[in-house]
Amino acid sequence: MTDTAANLRRKIDSAADLKGVVRTMKALAASSITQYETSVLALADYYRTVELGLSASFRASLIAQHADTDLSKTDINESEVEVIGAIVFGSDQGLVGQFNEDIAQFALATLAKLPGQPTIWTVGERVQTRLADAHSKLGAAYNLPTSVIGIAPLIGHLVAQIQQATERQENNQKGSNSPYNTSYGIYVFHNRPTSGALYEPTLQRLLPLDQQWLQSLAEIEWPNSHRPEILCPIGKAERQVNIRTRRALIREYLFISIFRACAESLASENASRLSAMQRAEKNIDDLQEKLGREFNRLRQSAIDEELFDVVAGYELLSQQH
Repeated sequence: MTDTAANLRRKIDSAADLKGVVRTMKALAASSITQYETSVLALADYYRTVELGLSASFRASLIAQHADTDLSKTDINESEVEVIGAIVFGSDQGLVGQFNEDIAQFALATLAKLPGQPTIWTVGERVQTRLADAHSKLGAAYNLPTSVIGIAPLIGHLVAQIQQATERQENNQKGSNSPYNTSYGIYVFHNRPTSGALYEPTLQRLLPLDQQWLQSLAEIEWPNSHRPEILCPIGKAERQVNIRTRRALIREYLFISIFRACAESLASENASRLSAMQRAEKNIDDLQEKLGREFNRLRQSAIDEELFDVVAGYELLSQQH
């Protein structure tokens, strides 16, 4: 059925309204990318401070024990790690292409190769649905924040979940009093922005602290010649103070790491949405051009018919006279 000029006009007007919505969503996505990328950069100084604190804590522990072993040797074998928890960041909203499918498949494929059946804490309603379809062992589910301000409370809840899981594991492993020498693992999965593409799925092992991370701590140079000291007699009391300090610093390390993952995931989500809106805008432009040509053709046809009627009427009147 051929469209009439009136129907085509309504379609053209609808396409123009839809293009306005798409432009608005593009602007929101672009502004969101900037704020999340800025928040990641702002973590650098604080992360450096936590690193220095952990380095000082580890070194003080070695000095107190009169040990000269490398910090990296405190790490455990990868095959001995039992993964008990994983955090997967997705999205709550649509128009992000394969964003949730990509990270869900990546997380499931990675966890399937690791020992244990971890509890998966999901951030984002849509990724939770995809993981539930795969019959995964799901834990608490969280909604994504809509701004940078909302990230910190979310990360606080996630760190609390990690603490509860690790405390339960520690209760099952009597005699383990070190916050980093453990045999259980926590992973975080998220999409990270890339220069060549929109994003790429990535993971980070939060616990136990890996060999490369511990080695990097051992190699950190203190920014000045005045190294910190623990003001407590050498012995059991000092070890307890150092352990408590180290636990607090590791909690901050976990907070920063998960905060960065969340911010990078949100930046990737908005980058994917921005790309989708750019494709939609191009499709709308093509549709408007097509509808415009069809509308002009119909209008020209109508004008031609009216001209033919005028000419035919003139010829008829001329023959009558």
